[in-house]
Amino acid sequence: MRWLLLLLLGPRALGLGLAGSPRTPSLYDEAPEDSSPAGGDGGPRGGPFQRSFPGQRSANDSGVLELPERQRALLLGWPVTRLVPALYGLAVAVGLPANALALWVLAARRPRPPSALLLMNLAAADLLLGLALPPRLAYHARGLRWPFGEAACRLSVAALYGHMYASLLLLAAVSLDRYLALARPLRARALRGRPLAAGLCAAAWVAAAALALPLALQRQSFRLAGSDRTVCHDALPGDAQAAYWRPAFACLALLGCCAPLLAMLLCHAATLRALAADGARYGRARRLTALVLASAVAFFAPSNALLLLHYSDPGPDAWGPLYAAYLPCLALSCLNSCVDPFVYYYVSAEFRHRVRAALRWGARPGVAASAAGADSGPSSGTRSSSLL
Repeated sequence: MRWLLLLLLGPRALGLGLAGSPRTPSLYDEAPEDSSPAGGDGGPRGGPFQRSFPGQRSANDSGVLELPERQRALLLGWPVTRLVPALYGLAVAVGLPANALALWVLAARRPRPPSALLLMNLAAADLLLGLALPPRLAYHARGLRWPFGEAACRLSVAALYGHMYASLLLLAAVSLDRYLALARPLRARALRGRPLAAGLCAAAWVAAAALALPLALQRQSFRLAGSDRTVCHDALPGDAQAAYWRPAFACLALLGCCAPLLAMLLCHAATLRALAADGARYGRARRLTALVLASAVAFFAPSNALLLLHYSDPGPDAWGPLYAAYLPCLALSCLNSCVDPFVYYYVSAEFRHRVRAALRWGARPGVAASAAGADSGPSSGTRSSSLL
């Protein structure tokens, strides 16, 4: 009986209490204001630790957030204020002209096969992503000082994620088109048409817009207490993190990245298996298919894996600096817009021929390429290593 009483009363005697029940405060409940379970990495007082630099709203101004010094140091470190703008600058410098030229040449192509429609939409998504980056570049280069206002902050965040995930969804659509062309060439004659290509493009844009819409519906610009810095999305109220942003970004990562990457993996694996059955005849097509898949995984998987970990809430002391690592990985994902033109367009000898003809003849690339032998492209019903 004595052991039974000790077992029942022991937790209360130690001041632990039962889950969800009040307990008597003890001396050990009081801790210094700056203390935290992770040695200074914890969130603001009054709530559990949540990542993405959650702040506590100022009692005097709801537009001001208070961050612990440790989180402030991570947020303002060199990876966020130096490395991130450098990656964004590279994406703008390379991606904008490469995608603009590719879109110009593809739009002027006559006749235009269904694959060209998919690639035009991919080039447009990458081009729009590049156009959305300069405000973010300026924001990071200025030490996280957002000068454009709340409406522009919401639009910038929604455009960044929306166009990036639109690009990934269109990559999955292109992989399905290439699977039909290379692994099912006979069936491709019936399936690979303008209706299928237009439907895949429309579905990708609608899905990307739906995934990005929640990013434009909540306030995201806040001034850091005790400074002149106004952050855009990089420090958010802790209550909004759990109630709103966690489900929004979980859907974004799972539906906008994991599902398209899985579709690409399945399509490219089936394509590689079909091409491997023909021996060395399609060696170049196999290498190109493997390169396309590897580049998509390398650019998109790290940021989205960190994003899922970021909102998984594993415990109060698990992922303190995670968001500081996520921001460079997000910028790395934007570099995919630089790689796409060279993997999907310029790798084709026919496309390079069209580009040279367009630059030589001026403003009518379609006519110039036709005059230079544009009819050399492969038909939609035969296998080819070209992506056009």
